Amino acid sequence: MADLTVYFKKPADWAEDLHIHFWDTRPPAPLIDWPGALMRHEGDGWFVYRFDGVATARLLFHDGRGRQTSDLQRDRPGWYTLEGGWSDDNPDRAPSENFNRGGGESGGPRAPAPSSAYPAALTGQDFREETIYFLLTARFYDGDPSNNFFCRDRIKFNQHGQPEDPHWRGDFKGLIQRLDYIRDLGFTAIWITPPVENRSGLDYHGYHAYDWTRIDPRLESPDATYQNLIDEAHQRGIKIIQDVVVNHSCQYGIRGKVHIDHLPIKYYVPQGSEQGRVNHGPYQGSLGNYAWPNRDDIDNPVAPDWYKERHGRDPNGVEPLVDPQTGETVPKPGYNPGRFFGIDANRLDPEWYMQHGFICGGDWESAAVQLKHIAGDCINLATDRQNVKDYLIGSINRYLDMGVDALRIDTVKHVPRDNLLEYVNAWKAHKPGLFVFGENLVKGYGFGDLGHGDNGPSFIRPWWYTRLGHDPRDPNSGGDSGFAVLDFGLFSTFRDNLSRGSFGGVKAVLEMDWIFGDPSTLVTFLQNHDVGPDNDFRFRFKGDQWMAAAAYNLLWTARGIPCLYYGEEIEFMKGAPQDVIGNDDTLDQTGRAYFGDHLTDERIGQTQGHPLYQHIKRLNQIRRAIPALQKGPMSEVNEWGSGLSFVRDYNNGQSYVVVGLTIGGGQDIRVGNIRNGHYRDAVTGNEITVHHGEMAFHVQGNSAGIYVLDGPGKIGVDGAYLR
Repeated sequence: MADLTVYFKKPADWAEDLHIHFWDTRPPAPLIDWPGALMRHEGDGWFVYRFDGVATARLLFHDGRGRQTSDLQRDRPGWYTLEGGWSDDNPDRAPSENFNRGGGESGGPRAPAPSSAYPAALTGQDFREETIYFLLTARFYDGDPSNNFFCRDRIKFNQHGQPEDPHWRGDFKGLIQRLDYIRDLGFTAIWITPPVENRSGLDYHGYHAYDWTRIDPRLESPDATYQNLIDEAHQRGIKIIQDVVVNHSCQYGIRGKVHIDHLPIKYYVPQGSEQGRVNHGPYQGSLGNYAWPNRDDIDNPVAPDWYKERHGRDPNGVEPLVDPQTGETVPKPGYNPGRFFGIDANRLDPEWYMQHGFICGGDWESAAVQLKHIAGDCINLATDRQNVKDYLIGSINRYLDMGVDALRIDTVKHVPRDNLLEYVNAWKAHKPGLFVFGENLVKGYGFGDLGHGDNGPSFIRPWWYTRLGHDPRDPNSGGDSGFAVLDFGLFSTFRDNLSRGSFGGVKAVLEMDWIFGDPSTLVTFLQNHDVGPDNDFRFRFKGDQWMAAAAYNLLWTARGIPCLYYGEEIEFMKGAPQDVIGNDDTLDQTGRAYFGDHLTDERIGQTQGHPLYQHIKRLNQIRRAIPALQKGPMSEVNEWGSGLSFVRDYNNGQSYVVVGLTIGGGQDIRVGNIRNGHYRDAVTGNEITVHHGEMAFHVQGNSAGIYVLDGPGKIGVDGAYLR
């Protein structure tokens, strides 16, 4: 057996030393940890590596400083360039120098491999090239048990009465340790929940910010800071998307800026109890923060003197304290819980907070959603005030300077569009080319004043935020705002089609793409930490596995940037509520359960062997290789329930693909009005030459036909759903 030898031509802007990282060798060879093996420089920009006793390998080339190729596979000697892909011969040599090296019978030069002429897929400058893996950092993988922490609400106890499953369990150290897992799955960007310091009774998810200028210490370790995570991700060619909350703070204010009046929690005594006898897991004696010597939650330097004085002493909460509001003395069993945990909206500082009370009932579908507080632990900031803008914009600029690559904005519809764009445009000015997208949650298509059964106005709907006009019935009254949104419109169809084994209704939503500023930047998804695609959308997807596979076929080939929620790749917590619902629910019963048990050294192989893991991995390989699937507009969309077909054309034929999808049984698919030429299917390798603008092909059930004009041929290995 001949040794496998591969060559790579170094781009001019790469570092001088190159490495090769490889895996899945056949026959198996000893693996080398990242960054892999150093390649030998052969001159003229070419680097070489020879595998001893190996016939085939999966690999990538990189310079150790963030520049790398996509995942590759090779089963014979080859030369690779970013511009041309693989060649069987040195592309810098004249044809005569490569004459019949393989001993072919023709006596002429060998034809280049099909992929050698195909355009390189990744520029690194266009976020539409990426695919996104979304995770709750505190629930992903525990690398440092010393920073684990129990929130005071929803503690899980075992049969012996011992607390289990700390809410803050995953951390940056664990995420760094499993970056290669995410990269092997094929994702090039990771969206993490807000990493800034939080305060609330259940703040593990990061959406109850207390200090935007600090990273929460329950995520960091001495050798695994946020900067370490960013750097380690970049070394693997992975981008970091930071989740940002603009709309609200926690119920305790903002450290160093504004205080919200409460009594210290260590003085709270439930009705029927007495101070010092609270027995709630680690919260022994009182509900004050058990990890702090002073047993309090808040260390705000702008708190009143009486609060700061008690913050530094009386950890047991036994000294009498007079409530300045009522004159009553605590601790007192059953004393008004609102003074410890609630909010008096009439007493909020107008320099920092809205003054219009709390959302209720129909407020969610009216202008009130932009004025009123979301909940008792989500207090709306006065986002139009300059002091709020300066604080939030300046805080996030620091993380952009650290290397954060993109931002996701939470609760978008609660901030008026033009006000929100002040923040977005400031961050873009600070970091040119920054990709920013946001969450504007709707339970329907979200067309607003354009109709289609929508009961809410356009100015709180997703499409409005992607535009600059001011006519709610004419999206074209203004151009693209440069702000992208999560695609809740497409998601909302899934309860009526994919969850029932059909593509019915997808075309109707795609035909409304014109209302968005740039539909190719929509971030598409099947589920996330809040919603799932079933009729009661509070639950993780509970449909059959083949339905999920068909959904991913659609999301990875249609316009938009695909996003996967952690654990979807193995049907993690299938059918479980996305968040706590019942009064006694704990996180292990929900879609936010701890995932790390599936990522241990003992179980990670089993996780990576799941059919959906392999399916998504191959979809990522295919999308990465075909620019039209990343950036090409859609046309010729046709949907018939059990099938869907469309064309995607990037840059007027530079990359051109005809897609046919099936759900359920196999389908014969015919697509017309397409370019003539020679097509190769990225799924099967089948080849079709089109002469009269029409193509017909067969696609097996729950699979896809992805016919690329002058394309690379089959990409990846057949699995249960792509074959």
